[in-house]
Amino acid sequence: MRKPFVAGNWKMNKTIAEARDLITKMSAELRVISDVEKVLCPPFMSLMDAFKLLEGSGIGLGAQNMHWEEKGAFTGEVSPAMVKELCGYVILGHSERRAYFGETDEIVNRKLISAQSIDLTPIVCVGETLDQYESKLTREVVSKQTSLSLRDVSPTFAPRIVVAYEPVWAIGTGKASNGEEANAVVKDVIRPALAELFGNETSQAIRVLYGGSVTSSNATEFFGQPDIDGALVGGASLKIDEFAAITKAAAQ
Repeated sequence: MRKPFVAGNWKMNKTIAEARDLITKMSAELRVISDVEKVLCPPFMSLMDAFKLLEGSGIGLGAQNMHWEEKGAFTGEVSPAMVKELCGYVILGHSERRAYFGETDEIVNRKLISAQSIDLTPIVCVGETLDQYESKLTREVVSKQTSLSLRDVSPTFAPRIVVAYEPVWAIGTGKASNGEEANAVVKDVIRPALAELFGNETSQAIRVLYGGSVTSSNATEFFGQPDIDGALVGGASLKIDEFAAITKAAAQ
């Protein structure tokens, strides 16, 4: 059985003081929810405080991005070793990184290989744009992203990877996919691509999340699908009651 997994991506929101307050209040709600792997991903500036506040809580801490190099002349970047000092998880290849910062599947793969080398659990994002969706290119795009982003990974590390299917047209738009449609992409596109890379048994062990306008109102619809193992939550992860309700839905 794949353990349910819910991660909150705070994106570029909350000052250090605001993040400290939100984590303190949110962790009190999340601590009591069992049988779900829970992760918060605040901005880099808040990771140190988050690390201290979440210690011993059973709630994981993740970074929203990292560079692939160990160190060097990369102004403004954060290395895997820097992330590892505070975090157990890292989001890689989010659609906003791909769209606004030019990240390709090859770049995402380099970051994934670095995460593997330093024992960070990666949350690797894949998903099609609205134009690709309307042109019925979902299968082609998502399969290619999965195959290229996850290539050359050790079969022993592969089950650690978490894949997040985030249709780009649903992120931050309030227009979520539906459970059946999202599950079909996971079952018929992502898992076969994973099977090509790692074999069927490993592909069935890798957790695949849904992301894109997940709320407490639609979470049960997604979590009730057999191939969806949780959610990468954006805006709703900034709201204590909403994120707690989504996490509870995953537990059920």
